[in-house]
Amino acid sequence: MSNDIGPHRLAEVPAVLSPDNSAHLRPAGEDFYATLERDFDGFRGHTLVMTHAFDTPWPSWECHPHGDELVYLLEGDTDFVLRVNGADVTVRVREPGSYVLVPRNTWHTARPHAPTRMLFITPGEGTLNEPHPPEQE
Repeated sequence: MSNDIGPHRLAEVPAVLSPDNSAHLRPAGEDFYATLERDFDGFRGHTLVMTHAFDTPWPSWECHPHGDELVYLLEGDTDFVLRVNGADVTVRVREPGSYVLVPRNTWHTARPHAPTRMLFITPGEGTLNEPHPPEQE
């Protein structure tokens, strides 16, 4: 655990939870994800806790092969789009305090209707990003 107990802002200093449930603080910035991969053994068994604000559609889709992701709405209004069995399933998230549970291995993206800020609890190991989800076999 970091000796700096806070307060912190998750948008600026995300927390990494290790398999032993210790917390590590890492400032957001350039090469943030590459740094996590390097510092935490490919992010094996670790969970990233951070907030992210956005007001335009995500430019890519992502997938987390090693666990479910919990995405909690702090403010805003967005469609979370999940690729399930080859079809897009859209979940509208517009009530602060509501959340989406993205199942392991599910490609997903977001399309906001208004400026949106969400809390992400993400199993980071092996996270994939693509412009479009790959075709299912």
